[in-house]
Amino acid sequence: MDRFTAMQAFARVVETGSFTRAAQTLGISKTSVTQLVQQLEARLRVKLLNRTTRKVNTTEDGAAYYARVVKLLADMDDADTSLSNAAVAPRGRLRIDVPSPFARMILIPALPDFWAQYPDIQLDMGVSDRRVDLIDESVDCVIRGSELTDLSLVARRVGELGLGIYAAPEYLEKTGVPSHPATLSGAPHYVVGFKWRGGAAFAPTLYRGAQSVSVPGRYRLIVDDGNAALAAGLAGLGVVWLPGYMAREHVLRGELVQLFDDWQLAPMPMFVAFRPHRHVSARLRVFIEWVAALMAAQSPGVDRSHEVKGASRTPSE
Repeated sequence: MDRFTAMQAFARVVETGSFTRAAQTLGISKTSVTQLVQQLEARLRVKLLNRTTRKVNTTEDGAAYYARVVKLLADMDDADTSLSNAAVAPRGRLRIDVPSPFARMILIPALPDFWAQYPDIQLDMGVSDRRVDLIDESVDCVIRGSELTDLSLVARRVGELGLGIYAAPEYLEKTGVPSHPATLSGAPHYVVGFKWRGGAAFAPTLYRGAQSVSVPGRYRLIVDDGNAALAAGLAGLGVVWLPGYMAREHVLRGELVQLFDDWQLAPMPMFVAFRPHRHVSARLRVFIEWVAALMAAQSPGVDRSHEVKGASRTPSE
């Protein structure tokens, strides 16, 4: 038994949830895939997969083994991509996790440009605002807006996004236009709270010259997703703080009004975070540089060379 091929077949069955689909992606027969997995189970003397007529799931041992196999296969692939030919033409799979609004409005529309440069890189993209365990979930990197609290990760600052405070015209007709940020903490105003990955609701700080004011706001709705925050603002459920790129088109269409033009919020830093390795694969390196260039187009003039251990904390992307 070729252990490497058997591990590849097992991992592909887990990822596709099917022996048939695994065989198709590997370019071999379903019988071969079945035999490879059976040989692997026989060698390990454990059952790795629960098979039914409808689906395939890992056993508890299988899930633990899969996590180790994915890492081993990735390390072997990294060894290949570290060679000079691979450095010239990076290839292979990257597992990334990206906030939903950022994926929908910035990253995905720009992917044709990425694949024009790197056609042999496959992206497996998770789209969420949730906290991701890069090691347990075999994720290569995450893109996040805010400081990252996991000090075991390397966080490359790739740019920043401007923030603003907005409300729907219908909301302002009912409550009146707030004259000062501090008025958002009392009646008749409500804010749409944003809960950052299970933490407390985000309270932005606004600046005007030497003045500053923190606005916890008065809320009856808290969300943990940027798209939900935008939808709540458009529905007139309260005042909402958003990255400018999310609000721009709605302001132009008259669906949102930007408030407090003479006040500013600190911009949101954007980071790509990844596990510390002695060797960063060529495909991860070029992806990070591409994201940095993409962010530069969103916010020109930002210093993108900053790299730190751990990072920092602000609202939804």
